Amino acid sequence: MNDDQTYRTLQERQQKEWEATCGRCGACCGVIEGDPCEHLAGTEKGKYFCRIYENRFGLHKTMNGKPFLCVPIRDILHKSWPGDECCGYKRKLKVL
Repeated sequence: MNDDQTYRTLQERQQKEWEATCGRCGACCGVIEGDPCEHLAGTEKGKYFCRIYENRFGLHKTMNGKPFLCVPIRDILHKSWPGDECCGYKRKLKVL
């Protein structure tokens, strides 16, 4: 395996680990506040997922039409939001 392949393999593994950290609670997407992103969907098991995940960053609206800017979770880990105590990323990085 060459250096490029090794690097890509490492990046893919790290991305899977990072994504697996999310508990799919929906708190960072507005579920706890009661006005979630219009693209957020729920599962039968009470978990949430983004219907446009690959294109989620940028300007969007909540279910009630309030505009907001969706940003990478790393950009808001140092902030507080309703329900952030259930955030797997914050617990893993201990930034609660």
